[in-house]
Amino acid sequence: METIIAEIVERLRSGEELSAKDLLRILNDHNRELQSNARHYSKKKLLPFYLRTKERAPEIWAAWNITPELEQQLIALLQVKPRRSASGVATITVITKPWKCSGACIYCPNDVRMPKSYLADEPACQRAERNYFDPYLQVTSRLRALNQMGHVTDKIELIVLGGTWSDYPREYQVWFITELFRALNDADSGAPSADGQPQSLADVNARERRHWYKKCGLTYDRDGLIAATEDVQRRVDDGELTYNDAIAELYEGNDAWCTITAAQRATMEDLEREQAANEQAKHRVVGLVVETRPTTINTEGLTHLRRLGATKLQMGIQSLDPRIHELNKRPSTREDLARALDLTRLFGFKTHTHFMVNLLGATPDTDREDFRAFVSETAFQPDEIKLYPCALVKGTELCAHYEDGTWQPYDEETLVNVLVDDVLATPGFTRISRMIRDFSAHDIMAGNKKVNLRQLVEARAEERVQDASSKACEIEESITGGIQEIRHREISTQDVEVGELRLETIPYETISTHEFFLQWVTPENKIAGFLRLSLPKPEAFEAYDNLPVSADEAMIREVHVYGRVSSLHQSGSSAQHRGLGKSLIERACEIARSHGYKKLNVISSVGTRAYYRAQGFTDGALYQQRTL
Repeated sequence: METIIAEIVERLRSGEELSAKDLLRILNDHNRELQSNARHYSKKKLLPFYLRTKERAPEIWAAWNITPELEQQLIALLQVKPRRSASGVATITVITKPWKCSGACIYCPNDVRMPKSYLADEPACQRAERNYFDPYLQVTSRLRALNQMGHVTDKIELIVLGGTWSDYPREYQVWFITELFRALNDADSGAPSADGQPQSLADVNARERRHWYKKCGLTYDRDGLIAATEDVQRRVDDGELTYNDAIAELYEGNDAWCTITAAQRATMEDLEREQAANEQAKHRVVGLVVETRPTTINTEGLTHLRRLGATKLQMGIQSLDPRIHELNKRPSTREDLARALDLTRLFGFKTHTHFMVNLLGATPDTDREDFRAFVSETAFQPDEIKLYPCALVKGTELCAHYEDGTWQPYDEETLVNVLVDDVLATPGFTRISRMIRDFSAHDIMAGNKKVNLRQLVEARAEERVQDASSKACEIEESITGGIQEIRHREISTQDVEVGELRLETIPYETISTHEFFLQWVTPENKIAGFLRLSLPKPEAFEAYDNLPVSADEAMIREVHVYGRVSSLHQSGSSAQHRGLGKSLIERACEIARSHGYKKLNVISSVGTRAYYRAQGFTDGALYQQRTL
């Protein structure tokens, strides 16, 4: 491995531009020299080896004579899955522990080892189970993995998934979020271990926590967990037991889990201390996302989420059709959904919604109509969408409908065409974050199993746009404009010529706000950065009580600059740290002032408070504010 790194370094030093294919050739050349039974070299092992060498064998690292510029090239080449941080931040997804759910959707998985709707073989769920669902351990292990993959982890978006957040006790919620912040803060500090090697406080605490969980009687052995739960899981799958009854049987009466639950407590003062420390930490939280249902949203709950530090809410909308909701046992009305989105927006949160096609009772035509209304009607228009097809999972109530023929999955051609229409109907201020769940193929009894579904859909959409543009007949504007949704237009890992960017504004109306989507775009219409500005309407303060803002206060709900993650206070070739965010903020101030607003709030994350102070904002109870 040392020889491979040395060869790569010398070729980079000589001015050679190495591609991923060149790296693969180097590895293949060295693998051919190995004995047939020797362990082969792979890309994913190179960067961890380099980082360990730099940390633990400084004499070898010094012999490579690597300059900062050369190291930047080397890490970019060795980085695994570079798109993970291409959106400007490194994301860490954590899963809450198994818990009773207040819903009973017929398509929702009932894995008794997981919180409702999640399966044990999903990657994030596997990590959670190996870490006893402990937030501190999940963050610590994921942070280490991201660093070994070559990702900059100065700016972290925490995504908290696992059932409905508001179903968990408040004391558990406060403890869970406190431990997320504590893990990132502890990763900054530490002392040498017994062998003299550096270690973080998080590593030390993680070992102690693992020992404590084992002492309590928990295991993360996969085979042991399957054996311990297989009888209860069978009864749930056969309809003899509800998911909630299974959770009570497995966890509420379990001495180990009872001991652990009693220790999972923290105060708001504990949380606020960790938040204050994170403002200047090496790994700062620049986004905190939690998952809930629209019918649980109210002003008191949203206020609590802001105190926790949340900046974005994921919520399962699934459909706007009350008939579809009733058939799928997810009771909610269009009014419920509109109110949830409206209130969430007034509080400044980003709205990340889930929408499903091919639900029981839906048809391709109703799916198209439903989605088009969702992204275009004044009452809805979410910021972000997870758009994915319904899939049949063992043990769900949907299985009975599959067996009697009342529900069938769309064939691939139908599904792709529906999703193409949905993508082309999505406006430029909305981001489609994903099109599949992370279910393993063996967990899906019927439905889409292709992990590249998004690529198939986007390729088909581009074909349709090209075909339409070549015809002289009158066609829909949404087709001629091509794919406008944000994720398709992100600059990703591309370099940016700031002088070529132009600032565009997309205005649109919701029930209670005037919205302005400001975007820096390239000549090719790629997005380098954007800002969401909400101007609340006077009637909103008549419709809702206890709003945390006044009628003369505008709200910045999101500022995001794309490109490869740059370290805090450092510049690079990406769009970050080029002043794009500051320019967006100043333009938002101009718009709010011109419409008569006296103050501008921003729903800042804990780790971005210092940045906004530098832009003239002062700290408030739930938001930072700037006088216009």
